Amino acid sequence: MDKVLIDTDVLMDFFFDRDPFAAFATEILNLCEENEIKGFTTPVTICNVYYLLRKSAKHEIIIEKIKQLLTIIAIVKMDKEVVFGALNSDFKDFEDALQNFSATENGEIKVILTGNIKDYRKSNLAILTPETYLKGRADG
Repeated sequence: MDKVLIDTDVLMDFFFDRDPFAAFATEILNLCEENEIKGFTTPVTICNVYYLLRKSAKHEIIIEKIKQLLTIIAIVKMDKEVVFGALNSDFKDFEDALQNFSATENGEIKVILTGNIKDYRKSNLAILTPETYLKGRADG
C-alpha cells in the first residue's frame, strides 16, 4: 500500500472545491477512506487548513470537518529533528521543508502529493500532483 503525504494545497483544493483540482483531491481522499492508500499530513497543514477555512466558516464547522478528515488520514510527527532538517536544508520555502522532512523522518512515506512540485525540487521523495499520481495508479 502506498503511503503518501498530502500537502496543504491538495486539501485546500478539496475543501474549497477548486477546479480542476478538486476532483483529483477528492479521489485521493476517497482512496484513503477505502484503505487503498495510507494518507498522511502534518500539524502545519492542519493549522493552515483551519486558518484558511476560518475566513469563510464558523469554528465549530471547521473543527468538525477536520475531525472527519482525520478519520481517514494520519498526522506525521513533527519534532526537533524535522525542524533542524528543514532549517539546514536548501529548500526555499520553510513550510515545504517541514513537510518534506516530516515525511522523510516517518520512514514509510515515499510520495508527497502537492500542487506545487517546483517547491520540492530538493526532496529525495517522489513529488507528484494528485492527477499524475492517480494516472500512474491507473496505468500501473
